[in-house]
Amino acid sequence: MEKLIPLFLITIFTACQTKPEPANDAGTTTLSMADSLTSAFWTMHEKGYINGFGVAIVNQEGPLYAKGIGYADIYDSSLYTENTIQNIGSVSKTFIGISLLKAQELGKLNLDDPVNQYLPFKVSNPMFPDEAITIRHLATHTSSITDTDFYNDKAYVLKDDIPFSKDTFEISEIFNPPRAKISMMEFLQKVLSRTGEWYQAQGFSTNKPGEIFEYSNIGATLAAAVLELATGQTFEAFSTEHILKPLGMSSSGWSFEDVDLSLHSKLYTNPEAALPLYSLITYPDGGLITSISDLSLYLTELIKGYSGNGVLLHQDSYKELFRAQLEAKNLPDRDEENDYDDEYNSGIFMGLTPRGFVGHTGGDPGIATYMFFDPSTNTGRILMINTSVRNSDGVGQFYSIWDKLGEYEKRLNIH
Repeated sequence: MEKLIPLFLITIFTACQTKPEPANDAGTTTLSMADSLTSAFWTMHEKGYINGFGVAIVNQEGPLYAKGIGYADIYDSSLYTENTIQNIGSVSKTFIGISLLKAQELGKLNLDDPVNQYLPFKVSNPMFPDEAITIRHLATHTSSITDTDFYNDKAYVLKDDIPFSKDTFEISEIFNPPRAKISMMEFLQKVLSRTGEWYQAQGFSTNKPGEIFEYSNIGATLAAAVLELATGQTFEAFSTEHILKPLGMSSSGWSFEDVDLSLHSKLYTNPEAALPLYSLITYPDGGLITSISDLSLYLTELIKGYSGNGVLLHQDSYKELFRAQLEAKNLPDRDEENDYDDEYNSGIFMGLTPRGFVGHTGGDPGIATYMFFDPSTNTGRILMINTSVRNSDGVGQFYSIWDKLGEYEKRLNIH
């Protein structure tokens, strides 16, 4: 997954975030606040940098506000609604974390198991061949496995066999034709096995496994592959059985075959340029297709789990999911100033920020997602957009929406 926004733009806009407005009078109803918020979002949409987006505010009781704004398709003026679906990027990785802990509860694996205990091919850092890479290393991005160019060049696959040039859309990823699709396990073998066709020594860092946080999409996908081998189910099947179905996320899925494509938003690399539909061979690291309505159910469960009332995992597993797994020495590059730096510390594929927020961000061609909750208030918010933001104006619009959502989150807490 690509980073949502260049770091220098994050610095500019986190420094300039708007302050919350004073709370409404006591007599103001939640309904009137929601109407006011929706009106404010439509006004923001008129700036024109983001074609469509979904927003939500939730607590452990459920969604307090969920709405789609703008257009899923600018060409036929199809509205973006709370039921519009799209991929959400690396927020998907949090589903790997839940799945690993469920598999551990079922006795299928242990987070501290070496990955080579399960794999049909050996994975090791060539500079530290005797140091075992564990599932926990993968889940905390300390495995020393890094993403090479083969990730952007080979992982993305078009749904339909149509001519495509990445230069036309100004993206760094190569969208491969459908015939190039291979299994997730074959992809990992080609990249990580020393005998693999795409193996490169620089696919591993100079740091020892377990030593330094280094974000890795390949590492996340390997964790999902280990889960498959340990449980005898595909990651898609396991996570659907143990997460999507129990939460009633009926509009969500990991492939185009699992969802209603008539609800799928077009994705845009800029407000005028629509991308063709694409998927990921490494789908667990960023390929969940969902709606703001369904994702609200998931965030509600995370808040409940943090509070000791979750239904997907035992209480001890939830504590492990959210526990800060790393120390400052493991995180030399973390950003103290960015309130939503999900790489400040790590739970089990769960981002922990400098201000105590819990969640994850996601970015891919045509999409960006923020999903965080505040443990001190047991409320959270989500923003998912269908248009890449690649300049300061677009970034400004993204953060204006996020900040406005935060203002109303505070007001709902008061009321």
